[in-house]
Amino acid sequence: MAKETIDQLVQGGKATAAPPLGPALGPMGVNIGEVIAKINEKTASFNGMQVPVKIIVDTKTKEVEIEVGTPPTSALIKKEAKILKGSGSPASDKVADIKIEQIIKVAKMKEDGLLGTTMKKRVKEVIGTCVSMGVMVEGDDAKDASVRVDQGEFDQKIADEKTELTAEELNEQAAEKKKLQEDIKERRSEFEETAKQLAAELTGKSSNDVKKAMIVAGIPEEIYKEHLPKEEAKKEGDAKAEPAAPAKK
Repeated sequence: MAKETIDQLVQGGKATAAPPLGPALGPMGVNIGEVIAKINEKTASFNGMQVPVKIIVDTKTKEVEIEVGTPPTSALIKKEAKILKGSGSPASDKVADIKIEQIIKVAKMKEDGLLGTTMKKRVKEVIGTCVSMGVMVEGDDAKDASVRVDQGEFDQKIADEKTELTAEELNEQAAEKKKLQEDIKERRSEFEETAKQLAAELTGKSSNDVKKAMIVAGIPEEIYKEHLPKEEAKKEGDAKAEPAAPAKK
């Protein structure tokens, strides 16, 4: 049986017949509305995320199989943490704090796409992604949370594959995220003030010298870049092309 395969990214639960999906399905001679409905049913749990789907069409019978992949681990973490993006300075600015149950949930959803051979190892992989996103786990820096996993603190929950949070835990999580965001805002204001002071004190210095001073002061890159001086205009001899040397006779 001849089969055609279409690989597309769709918004979870909200696929439509608009491009690129509709035009890709059109030549297949299938009922586009039914296919879209099946895709949305299968991807409903990924609401708000881009989800890879594989649509396999039997060109003779017009039967359709739909295989749904999972979004990247980072996207699943953002959904659990209810954030739009990770931290620009993950080492210093933490944007959210999630529970081990949510880590386990992501590990289960990404089971086929992770390298770990056990749930505990997969949990550590997910926590590793949290490190680069500035997302805390169980009130700790993600690196420290990984150590706690090694020490067996969460063994029972991992063994039980516990993924649900109580209403109280969800409320606590929301309050902690709000506090983290306020802390980031306050620190950013402090960094901005320090960067302005350094830029004023180092007036006349090269951009590279100012950058080094900013880094030593611990100012995040996205802030110090806004306060670096513009390099001096190139000297006239550099700005203009040098005249060509006379041709040798």
